Amino acid sequence: MAKAKTTRKKAAPRKRAPRKSSVKRVSGFNKLLQALPFTEKQIQRGATWGVLLALGVVGYGVAEFFGAPAMAKQEFAHAASRAGFEVKHITVRGADKVNRLKVYEIVLTEKDRAMPLVDVEKLRSDLMEFGWIQDARVSRQLPDTLIVDIVERVPHAAWNNDGKLLLIDKSGIVLGKVTQAQAREFPLITGHRANERAEDLTALLEEAPALIPMVRKAEWIGNRRWNISFKSGETLALPEGKESAAAAWINFARMDGINRLLGKGVTYFDLRDPERAYLRMPRKKKEEAETKQSDKSKSEPEKEDTARQVTTQQGMQA
Repeated sequence: MAKAKTTRKKAAPRKRAPRKSSVKRVSGFNKLLQALPFTEKQIQRGATWGVLLALGVVGYGVAEFFGAPAMAKQEFAHAASRAGFEVKHITVRGADKVNRLKVYEIVLTEKDRAMPLVDVEKLRSDLMEFGWIQDARVSRQLPDTLIVDIVERVPHAAWNNDGKLLLIDKSGIVLGKVTQAQAREFPLITGHRANERAEDLTALLEEAPALIPMVRKAEWIGNRRWNISFKSGETLALPEGKESAAAAWINFARMDGINRLLGKGVTYFDLRDPERAYLRMPRKKKEEAETKQSDKSKSEPEKEDTARQVTTQQGMQA
């Protein structure tokens, strides 16, 4: 018996609902990029170069750690030396008072060294250790010469430091030892750390320059004031403080100009009191002056009696 065929109707396809349009949200970072005055391509290129630069820095650090730059520098120096760029000659200029042998002793350490390896700053620093050298300049004159230019300090005074005679410049820098004969060519200063006051002393004396040629010695007393000794034998005591000392020094110069105080037998002038000056005479002259004064006081009554006698006689004759 044959089965009856059943026919099924195909279900009609369901219509899909239309998708709702979605709004793209822009992140804050994208907004920042859009605000920049660069295109996206330029930003990408900059980022690429930044990465390459960072890699280069890291690579250089690694090479530095393993000594690659130093090796390259050494190789370059050897190549320069083979080409004739090495120290063969040394010229020193301006060294008059400074010990030239010590200068050459320092600079000759660079002889036969390749020019790129010469440390001119270290050479200058070593040369500046000498008191006589105020300034120094070391330069390369290619292909094979080092030139050393020296500026020397000017000696200004001799400093008696606990019995040791040392030459100093105007600012008090110690230049070296001197003999008694050499020290006589310069003004003498004495006292503990008196060299540190050399600039102040120079400024003080220049307030009355007419007296400077007459000064023999300046003594720093008690780390607070000056005593000035003159070639004619007198000593002048000045007060403490720059202004007070300068005023007393100028006042003494004025008095000497009017009354010629120096060379008149006074041994000591004390101007520490701003209101009055004190003088001290030599002992012998003081005793002589006292004797003369005593004789004068004794003779005065005799003169008076003689005068009375003469007057009486004249009166009687009249």
